[in-house]
Amino acid sequence: MLINSLFVLAGLTLLITGADRFVAGAASIARSLNISPLIIGMTIVGIATSAPEVLVGSVAAFNGKTALAIGNAVGSNIANIGLVLGVTALVCPLMVKSLTLRREFLLMCAAIGIAALLLLDGYLDRLDGVILILCLIAAMWWIIRLARSSSKSDPLAGEFEQELEQTSSMGKSLFFLLLGLMLLLGGAELLVRGAVAIALEFGISDLIIGLTIVAIGTSLPELAASIMSVIKNEADIAIGNIIGSNMFNMLMVLGVPALIQPTNVDADVLLRDFPIMVILTLLMGWMVFVHGRGRFDRIEGGFLFCCFIGYQYWLFNAISA
Repeated sequence: MLINSLFVLAGLTLLITGADRFVAGAASIARSLNISPLIIGMTIVGIATSAPEVLVGSVAAFNGKTALAIGNAVGSNIANIGLVLGVTALVCPLMVKSLTLRREFLLMCAAIGIAALLLLDGYLDRLDGVILILCLIAAMWWIIRLARSSSKSDPLAGEFEQELEQTSSMGKSLFFLLLGLMLLLGGAELLVRGAVAIALEFGISDLIIGLTIVAIGTSLPELAASIMSVIKNEADIAIGNIIGSNMFNMLMVLGVPALIQPTNVDADVLLRDFPIMVILTLLMGWMVFVHGRGRFDRIEGGFLFCCFIGYQYWLFNAISA
């Protein structure tokens, strides 16, 4: 038990460190190629921050544990809203001004809808994986068009411009990218190995492990990035990271493992976890873009965080039953 717990802790540490280096390297390379900061932030950084989930899901699928990958994708979305956004707002209220994010939110909702339709038959196969990856490519194309057509006065563009202002040399950027990738791979392997062993020891399903330990662990980079963003008065980046990460989780984190190892979808995913994710997603959209008209305060953040704690308690009871 101790060794497996150390595997999980070491894996999480490597994932967090690797994600930071991977994002920095990828963003710096793109900046050196004169790609606009808004496109970098909405595509390259978005994909890079989902790298822990993708690699953990891929390693799990190669080990025949695709259910863990599904739990990771859905659980990470729940954690991003309830834990990451909730805690971030508790640290500092957010004021979202970007119109671009409103459009990206709708795209994220479309990605969730497509994933739901593919999961409804209770089986995630390679054809589903191909459809999700094609939708990912289409979403990337649409995001790039959106970023190019967005006004330079959009607050999100200004925040990314400031955040990505300094770049490293190409050699240093490539080093950080490869270092981050190696750390992510090592962290994913250790995390999956430890989590699966703990699940077997306590008789917990791969799905539950993916929804709890793995989902929370792979969401920690987003939590750190979002808190740092609001501290630097970059609320649009904080919300953008969550929206982008959740969209990529539905399309890429579900799609890649499905291509590697098709699997049955646990009924609990459709009856319990996916509906919770949809409710929290709609609640986030209503709170941020409708009710608060861009303002997201501590009360709303506290409510989302309480929802997340309540969901974890529900899962704990499911384990104990």
